Amino acid sequence: MTSEEILTPLRRRRLYWHTALTLAVLVAVALPARRHWPVLQTGAVRLAEADRGWLLVAAAITLLTWPCSALAQQGAVPRRLPPGPLVAGQFAASAANQVLPAGLGTATVNLRFLIRRGLPLGDAATAVAVKGTAGGIARGALIAVLFAASPGVLHLPHVNGGFVAAVCAAAAVVLLVLAGPLRPRCRRALVAVWAYITAVHARPVRAAALWGGSLAFVVLHCAVLIAVTRAVALPLAPVRVALLYLAASSAAALLPTPGGIGSLDAALALALTLSGAPAAAAASAVIGYRMLTVWLPLIPGLAVLAVLVRRRAL
Repeated sequence: MTSEEILTPLRRRRLYWHTALTLAVLVAVALPARRHWPVLQTGAVRLAEADRGWLLVAAAITLLTWPCSALAQQGAVPRRLPPGPLVAGQFAASAANQVLPAGLGTATVNLRFLIRRGLPLGDAATAVAVKGTAGGIARGALIAVLFAASPGVLHLPHVNGGFVAAVCAAAAVVLLVLAGPLRPRCRRALVAVWAYITAVHARPVRAAALWGGSLAFVVLHCAVLIAVTRAVALPLAPVRVALLYLAASSAAALLPTPGGIGSLDAALALALTLSGAPAAAAASAVIGYRMLTVWLPLIPGLAVLAVLVRRRAL
């Protein structure tokens, strides 16, 4: 049996799982959309009548998100990467992220790009992980700053201290049980990762690119939504909109749908509505934001992805 004959069933099985996941996501989106169709229809009409100037501002801001993502990825790699293909790779990665769940599209494209640029597999995987971790830390820091600047916008649930202590104790026990047989491997892996992170941060230019690009990427996505809310005359302060977006997108990440389809839309619309926005205006803002950041770039992004694959840049 040839290698091609062995891979064919694996590809077919992967296609089945991917198709099943896509259908499940479509059903999960279609059912609430059908139930709230009048609100969505009113929101779409309101978006069609929105302020064109603010929509152009939102589109221009969207275009800046991919260079910022490329800047963050460059900051996570000690060697210099070609700027043009790097930005194109981030654009293609954003399209791939709408197909695979939980950010796997972005991670896969970036991993392939770095390997094609000569990085060993371990270093490439570490660079992708470093970029993702920096993005998460930047998001958390921005949430903390906006939360302190706008008290009362988010209501954190009360968590029993005993429950937290029990969960921490259980996690500690599990780690202690697993630490014995895995300790040498974990230690070598941690040493290698720490050495890589140290090498990146030993160069101030790379560290500034990593953290500056990660923070700018998050801020720009907030700015896109703020501009769209201005276009549809949604009566919420910009800082409030930014904080609601960060909270909704963080909550939507718990449901690993491709590109946050359904999960982010519902969480963001709910957050805006609970914050006092009319339902139709909230729907317009969500539709406009997703149109600019997901649906309009999707086909061009997939085309760029195909070109990069054909040129063996991925």
